Amino acid sequence: MPRGELLKKLFYSYAHGDGDGFHDVAGEIIRDEESKNNRVLANALRRNLGSAQRLPVPRDPSAERESSRKLAIVPFEREKQLPLVDIVQPERRASDLILDRNNQRLLLSLLNEFRQRETLGAHGLRSRSRLLFCGPPGCGKTLCAEVFANEVKLPLLSASMDALVSSLLGETASNLRKIFDYAAAQPVVLLLDEFDAIARLRDDETLNGELRRVVNSLLTLIEKFRGQGYVIAATNHEKQLDPAIWRRFDEVVFFGKPSVNEIGRLVNLKFRNFAAEFEPAEMAKFLEGFSHAEIERVCLNAIRRAVLAQHKSVSSRRFLESISLETRRRDIATKLQH
Repeated sequence: MPRGELLKKLFYSYAHGDGDGFHDVAGEIIRDEESKNNRVLANALRRNLGSAQRLPVPRDPSAERESSRKLAIVPFEREKQLPLVDIVQPERRASDLILDRNNQRLLLSLLNEFRQRETLGAHGLRSRSRLLFCGPPGCGKTLCAEVFANEVKLPLLSASMDALVSSLLGETASNLRKIFDYAAAQPVVLLLDEFDAIARLRDDETLNGELRRVVNSLLTLIEKFRGQGYVIAATNHEKQLDPAIWRRFDEVVFFGKPSVNEIGRLVNLKFRNFAAEFEPAEMAKFLEGFSHAEIERVCLNAIRRAVLAQHKSVSSRRFLESISLETRRRDIATKLQH
């Protein structure tokens, strides 16, 4: 393996607290030096590595939880030597997520299957592990994936689309294969965000032959995935997906904009640590049609302005002003999209 790639993996494993991975890569470097007959250097490196009882990697206190299980070294793409997945430490909890009743029931049933997977296995059954999240932007798809990973106590791997889609002929399909092999080798939650970038309609005239082959490879990889964790694909453009994609997923979850009741709950959630001079339900009617992300931005902006004004609570007037600012932002975005 090229020296540059080994060094990248060495630093990457150190930065992510992967002591075992660090030692494995260091061993490869030592063997590489031995193959070049640099025995003095190789012996010195081996002595130094052997004297290190434990790699002094930086750790966050939350990394001691079960969800921070050590992972194998992440796969890299060949062209620019970028990691194909980012390891995300899940921090958001179920209490941070507002869902409609149908989605709440569905996700609870998935969690129950995961926790009783041995019972299912005894009957020759597998828990549902391939999920497609779709719906308009800002409605909680990525947040739900993080919460789900936290609930099942598994690492969350977010596929990097910039690294995944390669300019080299045939490399995109190869990168996809590396990611799925990696996810199948250990229990993880693999998130394929902006899924429509690689799962487009095959009859789309803008697709070249290479990208059509990528869709074919993707169909096979999803169908054959038998990992102990999950593959979650998320898209804002479900209508652009190839029809064959839908059949490969065990469940399809649609995230819509929140109802008036859900808006009230969301506003109440965002003001749990800061006083409000109004009832959340009173403001829900002014936020109807807003996404979860937009409502969160309204709340945080109102709180931010109150803090800067040295106020200990948010007034109705200040909250309505934040709604007006968000409405202006939405209008600008709408104009830019047309």
